[in-house]
Amino acid sequence: MKLVLPSFLQGLFAAAHPTPMSNQPQRSKMMEYDQPLVWVTFLLMLFGLVMVYSASISLPDSPKYANYKNTHFLMRQAIFIGVSIFSGLFVFRVPIQTWQRLAPYLFVGTLILLVLVLIPGVGKGVNGAKRWLSFKAFNLQPSELMKLFVVLYAADYTVRKQQFMHALTKGFMPMAVAVGMVGLLLLLEPDLGAFGVIVCIAMGILFLGGINGMWFGGISAILAGIFSLVIVLSPWRRERIFAYLNPWTEENTLGKAYQLSQSLIAFGRGEIFGVGLGGSVQKLHYLPEAHTDFLLAVIGEELGLVGVLIVVASFYWIIKRAFEIGRQAIAIDLTFSGLVAKGIGIWIGVQAFINMGVNLGLLPTKGLTLPLMSYGGSGVLINCIGLAILLRIDYENRILMRGGRL
Repeated sequence: MKLVLPSFLQGLFAAAHPTPMSNQPQRSKMMEYDQPLVWVTFLLMLFGLVMVYSASISLPDSPKYANYKNTHFLMRQAIFIGVSIFSGLFVFRVPIQTWQRLAPYLFVGTLILLVLVLIPGVGKGVNGAKRWLSFKAFNLQPSELMKLFVVLYAADYTVRKQQFMHALTKGFMPMAVAVGMVGLLLLLEPDLGAFGVIVCIAMGILFLGGINGMWFGGISAILAGIFSLVIVLSPWRRERIFAYLNPWTEENTLGKAYQLSQSLIAFGRGEIFGVGLGGSVQKLHYLPEAHTDFLLAVIGEELGLVGVLIVVASFYWIIKRAFEIGRQAIAIDLTFSGLVAKGIGIWIGVQAFINMGVNLGLLPTKGLTLPLMSYGGSGVLINCIGLAILLRIDYENRILMRGGRL
């Protein structure tokens, strides 16, 4: 069955670029844009909206959220999704060439925002971490912006330095210094999870761009050592790792491994088909941050293994499609577009994997949200913008394969 978007959405997508005139009697049957990708993204956000409501409906029963209505997080998430969709439609109209030209400036601008977060009185702190800039009506998390803009910057850098990619000093080191500056600022927040995602994005794009394999392996080993050293030198991170390794002792279950143990209990209760939508017990103030970092645990409890597998399959399809679009772009000599598409796939894939791994006890607890689904304005907005850029890359590929011009 063919899926057709509402007419007003079709009009907005079609307005992004006029269809080139053709002298052929029949118009190509190729779609103007990737409708399945639009639908999977849209349905994931709607699914996330329902689960955010389910996970947050009981929060006003606690003193911390006593002044909130039961629909507080539902309404805010719905607004976030609406703003994100229209922002994505606007971004879709921007040619990829423009993003390539702006990439260095966007990277530097976000670097400045990361500095502002650390200034007392400017950055907003929550639970001991300063990661937000408050603009009264909404909070902006610069680290979310950096995930997207490091994709653009790394792709642009790789294209500009293509002839030096096998050299350490001229090829890798300048990019390493840039990512190192980002990492230092993120560790001061602290936000080791975001830093890990950004490092994976940058390294992935450099690898795809042709960096020397020996240098890549050596640098990966050094980065692994740096992350291990950060954990060893940080007492609370070290305690969290030990608790993760043995979460069922009484001390850990009631302490550093509390979230992990409650998350695993939620998955255990859900079994194959779940306890039913809205029937979660763990969200009743047992599992902290159920509507943000641990949304997948609520899905597992209420919808069971089936619900979790649907989420996993949806993200797998998006990642696979991103790499297909990237390969297609590179095949028609759009190297920057191809690297950006694959970089977006790496970004979404790594963040989703870390969030799912944390929820399932495969990875130590980190404060990373599930893309497109978890509660949060900055995350959903930037995810939508990134996928809109991916759609634009696919759109330009289709125009060129028809024989048109950009």
